Amino acid sequence: MQKPFAPEPIDDFEGWLAAFRQTSVLIELAALVACLLLAWSLVRGLRRALAVSNQRSIWFGRRDIDGVLFPLVLLLLAFVARALLATFVSVTLYRVAIPVLVSLLAIRVGVKVLQAAFSESTWVKPLEQTISWLAWLLMVLWVSGLLPVMLNELDQISWKMGASTMTARNVLEGALMAGAVLIVTLWMSAGIESRLLRNATGSELSLRMAISNATRALLIFVGVIVALSAVGIDLTALSVLGGAVGVGIGLGLQKLAANYVSGFVILAERNVRIGDSVRVDGFEGTVTAINARYTAIRSKTGRESIVPNEMMVISRVENLTHFDRRVAQSTAVTVGFDSDVEQVRALLLQAVVDHNQVLLDPAPLVNLSNFGSYGLEFTADYSVADADVPQGAVKSDINRAIWQALRTHGISIPYPQQVLHQPKAG
Repeated sequence: MQKPFAPEPIDDFEGWLAAFRQTSVLIELAALVACLLLAWSLVRGLRRALAVSNQRSIWFGRRDIDGVLFPLVLLLLAFVARALLATFVSVTLYRVAIPVLVSLLAIRVGVKVLQAAFSESTWVKPLEQTISWLAWLLMVLWVSGLLPVMLNELDQISWKMGASTMTARNVLEGALMAGAVLIVTLWMSAGIESRLLRNATGSELSLRMAISNATRALLIFVGVIVALSAVGIDLTALSVLGGAVGVGIGLGLQKLAANYVSGFVILAERNVRIGDSVRVDGFEGTVTAINARYTAIRSKTGRESIVPNEMMVISRVENLTHFDRRVAQSTAVTVGFDSDVEQVRALLLQAVVDHNQVLLDPAPLVNLSNFGSYGLEFTADYSVADADVPQGAVKSDINRAIWQALRTHGISIPYPQQVLHQPKAG
């Protein structure tokens, strides 16, 4: 029986084509179509059984057949069908079908994991195309039998690196191994991130994002180390490079490193969280994202400020909603000196209390705050339930209600005026 991952080289191309004209190829084709239908049925039934509705699922994809699970199940069924058919007929079609399915599985894994891990990155699309072309190229070399020949030739190109000898084949295998390990680690980190951030809100969101980012960085680091070790690269030779990188970080990249460290400090301490209203360096807004290098703050006018994380740690940051999301507001109004003070207080208090966003605890207060130049000055102090509520709209609604109440009861708001005294001519 032929080994599934070691197809025979195509030395006689005419004989190879003649093998495809045999009647047994139709049996193989029928078995492959049956595997295709069975794989689609299994994946579709499993999706319904698990009630998977996520259109970005790595395993199932959007239409059952564009996820990782479909080519994986199809490949396993093709192996089983090949093993069964090999006992009755000479297997020819599966010598091409299995490498094609392996390449398809590799492409699906790479593409789906990159889409899940870096959904908003513009460089993902070119990288997906690179993975596709590389997988199909390796498939052609595999089927044609040229892959072992190329590997042997690359094995002859060697050079010394310290105490070890490296070959072009080692470099190629190391690159492929590192890519495969990175795909696996990104897949694991994407799954961990999805579980950590599921239904996370408020203070939990920042902490879970910190754990997710740290886990992804750790998994990628361990994956690269494992990949380099698997291809026989002496990691002690990288110590010089590590020292040079450390010096570079200490000198030229210290600001960048400080921002990354500060990002983890912010996420771990949770003094600033996503959704908090903050004021930094005179800019006030809501924290919309806390990334490894910077924090994004969006103002109520729609402007967004990108603040380096180092500034969030070493400078003064006013968190308006860290412990309490209530926001205190006040509005002032001036009425004529002949107005009834108690009536004005009652009207202002009623206008404030009637608004659905004003809290009754603490209770709103209306005070006669000053005897102004033009009339009696009243101040209404109250608290709004949530910082996410548009504060300007709440104040506008209350001012309109006050204006309407004063006009209904005939209470005037005096115009600013000045009295000029002109001395009499002698």
